[in-house]
Amino acid sequence: MTVAVFIDGAAGTTGLEIRDRLATRDDLTLIEIDEARRKDAGARAEALNDADIAILCLPDDAAREAVGLIRGDTRVIDASSAFRTAPGWTYGLPELGFDVTGADRVSNPGCWPTGFLLLVAPLVRAGLIPADWPLSYSGASGYSGGGKAMIAEFEGGAAATGYRAYGLSLNHKHLPEMRDHAGLTQPPVFLPAVANVYRGMLAEVGLSLHAMPGRPSLAAMREAIAAAYDGAPLLTVADDAPALVRIEENAGSDRVTLRVLGNAAAGQARLIATFDNLGKGAAGAAVQNLNLMAGLDPLAGLTV
Repeated sequence: MTVAVFIDGAAGTTGLEIRDRLATRDDLTLIEIDEARRKDAGARAEALNDADIAILCLPDDAAREAVGLIRGDTRVIDASSAFRTAPGWTYGLPELGFDVTGADRVSNPGCWPTGFLLLVAPLVRAGLIPADWPLSYSGASGYSGGGKAMIAEFEGGAAATGYRAYGLSLNHKHLPEMRDHAGLTQPPVFLPAVANVYRGMLAEVGLSLHAMPGRPSLAAMREAIAAAYDGAPLLTVADDAPALVRIEENAGSDRVTLRVLGNAAAGQARLIATFDNLGKGAAGAAVQNLNLMAGLDPLAGLTV
């Protein structure tokens, strides 16, 4: 028997990508409603309750509403930020030990928190970064991360830029999940930007090692991250010294490459994650979590 899946919000950027990934699979059945009724609460409630697993690709308030429409035992993957630190919800980053397989309510991580947490959480857990240490997190995402409006802006020529910073109030909605799931007492100073590329992501944390308790080495940090993800099929901890790292490195895939780079003599480090903002940063993560929850091949529908 196949697993019945309903994507609520399948017309958005993330929803469309998830639907495309699932449409040809024979281990799943997609529940769909007529386009004219996709915003009808009654039609959505019926589809939500008929599904074994519902994937919500909605704004936060609409996601909360959708969960409230469920009366049966439908399991949920929510791609909004509504439940990422909510009690009773499992954070959908299984590489960090969250039990997605046994969960009924899974909150898909944000793309930016994915990079931060994969880099930082193992180092906090290993005691190499103190939980109260001030951190700065920066980088750039492809413009598809901004959804249809931003895609139209960039592809229509209205965004006359190659790179622009945003989130300048330093009060971004991703901050609570980065703080809580990294085990920090305070969120990082978060400095996001968007680049004039459709998809791809480069995210990094800079560290002054001489100032840190114990003065952790580059090698110790790399070893701690590699040990945390030993056997994780989508993650690679690179042991290289590239002259440059490109935002497009893992675009079009569900892979994540993590690097610990820097100047050992100067006691400075750059922790860098490259991945696809629509892959492991959004749709790919949702498909991975769906596979785990349904007991299917964990890599089905993913590009590795």
